[in-house]
Amino acid sequence: MPQDEMESKTDKFFAGLTLVTAVVFSLIHLYTAGVRFFPPYYQRPLHLAGVFLLLYLIYPVRQKYKGKAHWTKWIDLSLGIAGVLCCVYVMTNFMTLALRMGRLRTVDIVVAAALVVLVLEGCRRLMGWPLVIVALVFLAYVFWGDRLPRAIATSGFSFQRSIQQISLGLDGIFGTALGVSATQVAPFIIFGCFLEASGAGQAFIDLTMSLFGRYRGGPAKSTVGAAALFGMISGSQVANVAATGVFTIPMMKNMGYPKEFAGGISAAASTGGMLTPPVLGAAAFLISDMLGVPYSEVVIATIVPAFLYYVALFMMVDMRASKLNFRGQPREELPDFRKTLKDGGHLLLPIVVLVFNLFYLRLTPGRSAFWATVSVPVCGLLRRSTWMSFKSIIGALENGAKTTLLIGVACATAGIVMGVVFQTGLALRLTGWMVMIAGDSLLVLLLLSMVSSIILGMGLPPVAAYLLLAIMGAPALVRMGVEPMAAHVFIFFFGTLSSITPPVANAAFAAGALAKADPMRTGFEACRLALAAFIVPFMFVYGNELLLIGTPMNILIAVITATIGVIALAGSLEGYFFIARINVVERTALFIAALLCCMVGIITDLIGLAIVVAVFMFEHKKKQHMAVS
Repeated sequence: MPQDEMESKTDKFFAGLTLVTAVVFSLIHLYTAGVRFFPPYYQRPLHLAGVFLLLYLIYPVRQKYKGKAHWTKWIDLSLGIAGVLCCVYVMTNFMTLALRMGRLRTVDIVVAAALVVLVLEGCRRLMGWPLVIVALVFLAYVFWGDRLPRAIATSGFSFQRSIQQISLGLDGIFGTALGVSATQVAPFIIFGCFLEASGAGQAFIDLTMSLFGRYRGGPAKSTVGAAALFGMISGSQVANVAATGVFTIPMMKNMGYPKEFAGGISAAASTGGMLTPPVLGAAAFLISDMLGVPYSEVVIATIVPAFLYYVALFMMVDMRASKLNFRGQPREELPDFRKTLKDGGHLLLPIVVLVFNLFYLRLTPGRSAFWATVSVPVCGLLRRSTWMSFKSIIGALENGAKTTLLIGVACATAGIVMGVVFQTGLALRLTGWMVMIAGDSLLVLLLLSMVSSIILGMGLPPVAAYLLLAIMGAPALVRMGVEPMAAHVFIFFFGTLSSITPPVANAAFAAGALAKADPMRTGFEACRLALAAFIVPFMFVYGNELLLIGTPMNILIAVITATIGVIALAGSLEGYFFIARINVVERTALFIAALLCCMVGIITDLIGLAIVVAVFMFEHKKKQHMAVS
């Protein structure tokens, strides 16, 4: 048989196997979410088995095959099958393994070690080295930590006990993180892929363009709105940039926005989508599980911080457009709002179904996502143009499985870290060290947590970043007296913002590539545009009212003053405040006013408001004088 024909048949076989595996993977997760719930010792190994097989099929050890190199595909398939067999072994022998604590047989040790190697190699292929290196450091700590200096040394653990804790129980690889990925994150991701396949993604963009396109800075405002909407169903900042930026970045550049600004807006808005309820980049479920609170509490607590973030971003876009004297696009070049709503508005109904299930019927997140997913093709029947064909449904199932891989392997790798932390008690030590360094200063501890969150979150998706930070950073804040919800949302915010923080700013680099702009300059521009997101977490730590915790009157006052504060911040950063350009003194005054409005206390709020009013009145009189002259 000719070499080319053999390779063609091999490619077709692997493509078919990947498609079937992905569809079955998604169907199993929908079944366990909405029809029959499996116990953790079945659900988690089953989830990881599917992740292994798909990951090694889709992300081969060699990206290009020449000559006999295509046989390495069979090696990848063998690794995937080995992962499946290891998971099946754990699933079928879970109770027996639990009884053999510290007295493992040779086959148990081989399976446990193979799981660690396969998880780390899968993480390397899909996400690169950062999280793998972190996991390797923790593994070295548990196996050789007794040789370290006394201040950080472990008491020493046997190899069998350590490998069992990490690989064969429900505290390591198969721990809480993988459980949340299997039961809650996966159904939501599949739901998002169904929405995208139905045309809802394009409907989001058309709706925002029809609403904002005719106003000054319309394309940039549409970017902000579309990224916020798309971020609700996306679990990745980079995916959000790719989905929305490919349309909106060229429009912003054509209007006259500098290319770094266009890329920065896309990156900042897309990153904000990960901070937007109800999904929070798929981390909302983990926060709920870590805190032991209902999922709805996490959603409610993050409404105001996300609102403040987008208010600041929207105002910066508006003020830049006004400063550059940009006009909106002609109405005839924009989608008609009524027609867009008529043709695609029904595609928003599945989101209504999701919210209704979560907050009114109080179904579990997984079951809510199941019924929302089922509703997507049903709602699509309301318009002939949005009927989902059998092919598009299969495509949505396939994409849902492929998109879940990133979260699944990140959770499994983070599970290795969590297994080591639980076994060694390292979390308590880290908490003590951070509190000791900070002394009695909460502000110093918050700054330390901010920097460590950004560093540890670099290059990681929101879920993986949060998992690491929840066990290494949040306990110190709670010990210092910070409200647990505020502590966990604080570290989640900064871990997520690492995607636009140079030198490793994945979302900014992706947006820069689309804008054909310098990636580092795009990253710094995105950081400047998202500066409100670097301030808001400090605001809700010192004032829990921004997490909707407190009396209604205090919450109302806090939200109003904080909103004015972030608007003042936007004016200060852009050098323009509603009606005119402002000088350095006025920009400094607005920046101080923004900080005062963001602080907790009636006196600081009143002083900040007074400064904002004074600057506005001064600019108004100055503009009137110029008009008369």
